[in-house]
Amino acid sequence: MAKVEVILIENVVGLGGESDQVKVAAGYARNFLLPKRLAIPLSGANKRRLEALRQRRAEREAHEFNAMSELAKSLSKLTAVISVKTGDDGKMFGSVTAGSIADQLRTQFEIALEKKKIHLPEAIRTLGDHDVELRLHPEVRVNLKVKVQSSNPPPAVEASPKGDQEGGDRPRTEKRGPRRSDAPRKTEPKAEKAK
Repeated sequence: MAKVEVILIENVVGLGGESDQVKVAAGYARNFLLPKRLAIPLSGANKRRLEALRQRRAEREAHEFNAMSELAKSLSKLTAVISVKTGDDGKMFGSVTAGSIADQLRTQFEIALEKKKIHLPEAIRTLGDHDVELRLHPEVRVNLKVKVQSSNPPPAVEASPKGDQEGGDRPRTEKRGPRRSDAPRKTEPKAEKAK
């Protein structure tokens, strides 16, 4: 199979980043990379363009690193509060996932963060405080404090003397009516068979 060398203009997953010089199958380059303007063929003129691409990539990566470092500083000071439904015994219905944490950051602090940058080994299934690792950049990681609390009000316990309410806690003993098995049966006359 024939191979050709191309210079990538944009990041291609599984192949390389911007300004990388890679060898690929001729058909892949001709049918996919070149028509979608993800790469340019390797030539003398394009080799000169390669330096400009590398400089642009370095500037973009430095800008991303600085932006993510600033975001990490601000996120380390925040505590995201997530309210969940719980049963009477205090157990959660469902769990808190990376998607729900990303949604909460968006609504609570107006921070748009992809859920793939939130690293949860497993979903949170208990109430209380949790530390969640955020992988904002390959070189920038920060822990976010997440407080999971119940959205249900705590059950109200009323302390009242036993004589205050008539029939308050006493079990019901009166009958509501005859049971189905005690009810008289209706019988219909049998229809005669037609001959």
